[in-house]
Amino acid sequence: MTHRFLRLLACQLLLALACVQAHAADGVDVTRARIEATEDGYKLDAAYSFELTPAVEDAIHHGVDLYFTTEVRLTRPRWYWRDEKAAAAKQTIRIWYNVITREYNVMTLGSVKQSFQTLEDAMFLIRRPSRWVVAPKSALTPGQTYDVTLRMGMNRDYMSKPIQVNAVSNAGWRLSSDYKTFTYKAE
Repeated sequence: MTHRFLRLLACQLLLALACVQAHAADGVDVTRARIEATEDGYKLDAAYSFELTPAVEDAIHHGVDLYFTTEVRLTRPRWYWRDEKAAAAKQTIRIWYNVITREYNVMTLGSVKQSFQTLEDAMFLIRRPSRWVVAPKSALTPGQTYDVTLRMGMNRDYMSKPIQVNAVSNAGWRLSSDYKTFTYKAE
């Protein structure tokens, strides 16, 4: 009887460990990433897939501002030396909940804020941000191939210190993607 109980307990512990590891593997997935040549320069068209953890969602409802930062680097591979850094850009999007108006606000830093009635509508703007210029026209040489490296995640640097401490020690606050690299031939 005791041997059967111990086997059952061991199976339950293994199942619980597998669930914790699966939850920890959740993060931000880059579902679409491409560079487009426009008159203004080279723009990033990207989309992300992720869900907020219950702890992060609860923090938004209690007045904590969240910041999501996208980092982009364009480099030109060289066989004789290090890769040439052609351009680098960052864009940070802030989301917060206004308790008085009962609206979720989203703002790209340095831009105009937009208000939404639901968290899901506000998150749509973060998951599918508008195209933004990552390099001026003069930064890339037409015909050359560049490596584009992209990463997106929650930026804890903008948060208050007590929230930062909690975010560092809590796995539910670690929302970020792996680096995604693709090639782009400049037009």
